[in-house]
Amino acid sequence: MEFNRIQGANNRIVLGLIGCGGMGAANMRNLMDKQGVEVAALCDVDTGRMGGDIAEVEKKYGRKPEIFRDYRKMLERKDIDAIIVGTPDHWHALNLIHTVESGKDAYCEKPISHNLVEARTMAKAVAYHKKIVQVGTWQRSGKEFTDAISFVRNNKLGSKIVLVRAWRTDGSKVGNEKPSAPPASLDYDMWIGPAAMVPYAANHVHGNWRWFLNTGTGMTGDWGVHMLDIALLGMSATNQDLVMPVSVSAYGGKLAYPTDDRTAPDTVEAIFKFKNPDFVMQWSTGRDYPDKPDCGVEFVSADGKFVRVWRGGWSVHAPGGELIPKEGSPAVGDHWQNWLDGVRTRTQTRSSLASMAQTTAVCHLANIAYLCGETVHFDKATMDLVGKTGRDTTSYWRPYRKQWKLPVYK
Repeated sequence: MEFNRIQGANNRIVLGLIGCGGMGAANMRNLMDKQGVEVAALCDVDTGRMGGDIAEVEKKYGRKPEIFRDYRKMLERKDIDAIIVGTPDHWHALNLIHTVESGKDAYCEKPISHNLVEARTMAKAVAYHKKIVQVGTWQRSGKEFTDAISFVRNNKLGSKIVLVRAWRTDGSKVGNEKPSAPPASLDYDMWIGPAAMVPYAANHVHGNWRWFLNTGTGMTGDWGVHMLDIALLGMSATNQDLVMPVSVSAYGGKLAYPTDDRTAPDTVEAIFKFKNPDFVMQWSTGRDYPDKPDCGVEFVSADGKFVRVWRGGWSVHAPGGELIPKEGSPAVGDHWQNWLDGVRTRTQTRSSLASMAQTTAVCHLANIAYLCGETVHFDKATMDLVGKTGRDTTSYWRPYRKQWKLPVYK
């Protein structure tokens, strides 16, 4: 079955999903609740994860979606307008770039890439093909976050911000599993895709891939891209052109769970230095944050007042910690609807790929500094490292397996 493509602002948007289960499925369900949306096809390399999503589409539209195991075949459907990318981090770059090359818009899960070179290439590809991409950093649409960002941007604290803190508790453990044969439902070679081939182990795949640096970006990429994004937004004039650090240092390791199979650090302290404006930003992952939520951002002014924001609320404090009055801002609206509106009107989305390439690069810089054990320096104009330090880390770049190739965009 094929569908009519978009002809005007009120016409139907036909979607395909790459990556069932998890956030891919959650995004699909959010979009299915919006007017003028049709889900036509689903793709996953593990048929064992597709049943619930297939049933949901059939229940909603009265017919089954077309099923694919190779996303490139799904992209050949001319009637599909846009793609939801819900795969693990190591697949985002190829999924997204091939999507825009096929003439389709995209909703892409975060972080947008596995490494810095991929993020830069993705931004260039989206700009070249003039496609509308929304990244799943939905905090940009959350009222508590937009209120706090507006308060900071409008200098309601009364003096300049000199320190920004962002944090997230990391209690993620994957245990220990010996290599084994993958289940019959999983095409493991395709699941690994461009990443380095490693033996299958049950605790390396669905969900847990986040904690292995071959396929994920650790807590710094997984949650840093949310919390550091809010930190950067508060210090930037707009959502599209973010302040970027000039140097980054990071320390940490597998300190809490040293015998766990995960390869990403469970403890990280990263320090980012900024110029124009001059301030310092701190990113922390650890076990606890006394008297604070398990994730959040603080903006600290020169006179000691600070704004704190977390999932569920925000507050303004005097230097001693006492609450002081705050002012909100108008709500900005639903994150998924913002993307659909952008697709229909060809206007920029709230979490555009170009903007989120900047936040994602900041997360990668922390991982690069941690992996190389040195301070790394960054040039926003080139979106690249300055000098050779850090370039030999997999958070900067890595070769793909020979059957896969990252496209080149100048």
